[in-house]
Parts: sequence; C-alpha cells; structure tokens
Amino acid sequence: MDMSKDLIAASATPLVLAILAEGDSYGYAIIKRVTELSGGHLQWTDGMLYPVLHRLERQGHVAAKWSASENGRRRKYYRITRKGRAQLAAQRQQWQAVDGTLRGIWMKECTA
Repeated sequence: MDMSKDLIAASATPLVLAILAEGDSYGYAIIKRVTELSGGHLQWTDGMLYPVLHRLERQGHVAAKWSASENGRRRKYYRITRKGRAQLAAQRQQWQAVDGTLRGIWMKECTA
C-alpha cells in the first residue's frame, strides 16, 4: 500500500514523540521502530527523520546528547522533554478527533 506523503508528514511528529516516550533512542532505531509499529507500511529514511528530530529539538520537545553505543561508536541519542510530553498529549487529542471523525463517516458509508 502506498502511503500519501502528506499523511506521512502529518504523522511524523506524534510518531517520533510517542516512540521517544517509550525511552531514549537514536535515529536508526527510531526508523526501525516506525517500520515495526506500522507492519512495514511506513518506510522512513534518514532524510525524512532527521529534519523532524532537528525541528523538535529547536522547539524544545526533544533533547539530544552524544553517547557511546554498545560497540563503542558515538551516537546521538534523543529523549522527549516535559514540553515534548505536553505536545504529545495535544497531538494525541488531535489525532483521536480526526480518527473519530473518519470512523464516523466511514461507518455511515458502510451502512448506506
């Protein structure tokens, strides 16, 4: 199934924040988690993820620090901030409203 670029872009912020709410992570692991959570329907790239992470960092929704990984390589780890958790809660409410609206209209479609 091809996913609309608009839908992918719109869902990027809540997905990244929700994944970071699970725990600190780095870019490649976030990309893998999105693929896993979507059952393979969302295939993110570095070029799609890092602008989102950098924007969220500028907005104060995530913080980043360099750390050594298990194999000794340095990685930039991201964590959600208090402000990011508040943003995630707001995003969740917005997406639930959209989801409820679509479910309502689609249910009418199915019974018509």
